[in-house]
Amino acid sequence: MTGARQLPLGFDHRPSMSGADFLVTACNRAAVAWLDKWPDWPGPALVVHGPPASGKTHLAHVFQAQTGGTLVPGGALNDGDVRAAERDGGVVIVDDADRSADEAILLHLYNVAADADGHLLLTAATPPARWDIGLPDLASRLRAAPSAGIRLPDEDLMAAVLTKRFSDRQLRVDPAVISFLLPRIERSFTALEKLVDDIDRASLAEKRNVTLPFVRKLL
Repeated sequence: MTGARQLPLGFDHRPSMSGADFLVTACNRAAVAWLDKWPDWPGPALVVHGPPASGKTHLAHVFQAQTGGTLVPGGALNDGDVRAAERDGGVVIVDDADRSADEAILLHLYNVAADADGHLLLTAATPPARWDIGLPDLASRLRAAPSAGIRLPDEDLMAAVLTKRFSDRQLRVDPAVISFLLPRIERSFTALEKLVDDIDRASLAEKRNVTLPFVRKLL
């Protein structure tokens, strides 16, 4: 069909999870500092919490690479992870731990780490004091554990993350585009991810580079 727009296929892009690509600013520096202290933590567990798309999973992957630990999604935590921790010791990372379906398994995993001089890193949307925890023993352990928050992004981090997200999608974007977008978007990682996805899809559909005139028209 002549003149028809080509609809972009819904292929997922693969973001870089290397340590070199993790951007450290005032918003996440406290969490990074705690991970840099490993293994000299005051207890077996550390909780890193922050809003969606704030970099918690990226940080968890970086920590896994640095420690050789095992990374498990909270919703997929099962008895096999506990048995592996009992066998191997070391570091276990539970991403989105506040979504864990089985508190008993999470408590067992904490106790295994404590008994084996291992370590447990938990990422979550909120600190444990705000979790709806039914097991008193688990609640007391997690609420006593040190925690570090990742705040909503400042302008420097927003600019850096925008640049990285475009790069993850193999899009070359002029700094003028980033400067134009910053004051016009919601200050949240979720909104930033959606914006980059919308721009990427529009550029594919229209077969256009991501230039300042293109972004102005799109917004």
